Amino acid sequence: MSRPAHSGFRSSSGAATEAVEDYTKAIYSLSARAEGVPVGTSALATRLGVSPGTVTTMLKRMAELGLVEHEPYHGVRLTEAGERVALEVIRHHRLLESFLADSLDMPWDRLHDEAEVLEHYISEELEARIADKLGDPAIDPHGDPIPSAELVIEADRALPLVELELGALATFARVSDADPEMLRYLDERGIRPGARLTVTERQPFEGPLFVDVEGVEHVLGRPLAAAMRVTLQDAEA
Repeated sequence: MSRPAHSGFRSSSGAATEAVEDYTKAIYSLSARAEGVPVGTSALATRLGVSPGTVTTMLKRMAELGLVEHEPYHGVRLTEAGERVALEVIRHHRLLESFLADSLDMPWDRLHDEAEVLEHYISEELEARIADKLGDPAIDPHGDPIPSAELVIEADRALPLVELELGALATFARVSDADPEMLRYLDERGIRPGARLTVTERQPFEGPLFVDVEGVEHVLGRPLAAAMRVTLQDAEA
């Protein structure tokens, strides 16, 4: 199944609307975290760094374009068309991160910001060339799944490290790419996606976790452990 030359949103003038793409991507991400519950205006405003009023105005416009279903005070959902826009932008973003890391050796704490700028501007031809050059990767450098060319994305089977049971063997699957300091912290300790780990001790009262990563013990704070996603060894079989 192939896509049109560009299946993302285009305004009537033909120019890509970055804000619309950013909104669809943010709604998609927040919806995934909320497990299908409509995304609230306040949460979306916080995510995008804008006022709730600005969000409301944009959602009305996106509803007119058929990209969202928005009911005031009840939240917003992406339509099928809106989800395709989100997945295409996510595919661009994650392929760009992979290209920057693989071909340009860019540190993984800088990949997100660069890809955020470029994701709106690459053509479908360039997207296809990048994917071909990289061998059509399934995940980006941070471990996030890359939507396929048909805009299909794998189901998420990972759970937060903070929820991993003591002694359970797991693989570090991914971590949010939005916090450069967090990425640098992990990188300096050699903790990368693919590493095998086990939680050996969990301190009470929201204290840190003691985690064995490939035979080396690390003390990780709760916020960091909550941002890290792992897959159980049984789930990988």
